Amino acid sequence: MGKVLELAQIDLDGAAASPSAAIDQAGQLLVQAGAVNPEYVQFMHDREAMMSTYMGSYLAIPHGTNEGKDTILASGLSFVRYDEPIDWGGNEVRFVVGIAGKDGGHMDVLSKIALVFSDDSKVDALLAAKTPQQVLDILGDVNS
Repeated sequence: MGKVLELAQIDLDGAAASPSAAIDQAGQLLVQAGAVNPEYVQFMHDREAMMSTYMGSYLAIPHGTNEGKDTILASGLSFVRYDEPIDWGGNEVRFVVGIAGKDGGHMDVLSKIALVFSDDSKVDALLAAKTPQQVLDILGDVNS
């Protein structure tokens, strides 16, 4: 398996003002990376309609439904940071990590992301990161 997160999939200047727009932005990065077909983004919206993907620590992890698994070409992540918090069902979100897991490969990646975001110092470092490379260095384990 290749890397699930490349520098081109990290956007530190997210401009979305709603969960829906943020899902579109995260999904588009997955499409551009070749991880998913464009149809996958709608499955991400479908998942959000069923259950919030807010995880705590300013983090939401939108991902598709089981019905959308055929639109996944390869496991991949997108990472978008927002200077202005998004109201995500009453919670402040500053990070949206889009995820697509081929053949169940996303569970390992999800646990690695959860570990990073359970560490307040790493969350602070992600908020302060100036470059995509700094973000990749903090999240680096997702690629191993």
